[in-house]
Amino acid sequence: MINNNISNPRNTYSLKELSEESVSSNPIEQFTIWMNEAIESKLLEPNAMILATASKKGIPSARTVLLKGFDEKGFVFYTNYKSSKARDLDENPIAALLFLWAELERQIRISGKVVQVSREVSEHYFHSRSREHQLGAWTSWQSRVLENRNELEKRFEEMKKRFEDKEIPLPPFWGGYRVIPNRIEFWQGRESRLHDRICYTLIDGKWKIERLSP
Repeated sequence: MINNNISNPRNTYSLKELSEESVSSNPIEQFTIWMNEAIESKLLEPNAMILATASKKGIPSARTVLLKGFDEKGFVFYTNYKSSKARDLDENPIAALLFLWAELERQIRISGKVVQVSREVSEHYFHSRSREHQLGAWTSWQSRVLENRNELEKRFEEMKKRFEDKEIPLPPFWGGYRVIPNRIEFWQGRESRLHDRICYTLIDGKWKIERLSP
């Protein structure tokens, strides 16, 4: 028997509102405002985002990754270049991002093409990480099948010995991607399910702002 209890709860959204007049004309500036408010609200992992990709056959896949930087050029995350997400992006370099901040009754949707960041950018970020996280990047053959947990832990110990008393170099199979947005939507929950949706679309190098029906 299907449990339908999950369809019954209904929350009333009434914390904030969003209008064409109140938002910034630049979606990156608006994103900065909302991200800062999410950080100030002490949300758990405010930079966590759902990354959706698709293979060349159109088979979709989604997972949570962490935003590690953003500016006018786009939104950056890091991963293993041999992972399943990287294979998708090699075949189909288009992606969507989703930030959900339920406590603030907000979400942000971002979509656009994806490019690898430069080796220099990846190198700089890699060496800002803890030594354990650097070793983890060398240890994990991301998305490949493991025989058991011991296999992973054994490889980690091997990496510790390999780089003992040495600077850990950036793995050749690890680095960053940048999602270059052409569409960004800000969603603010409102009463009676009449939510605010403000969408920015990049047209001929300029951002067009429109309100969408909830």
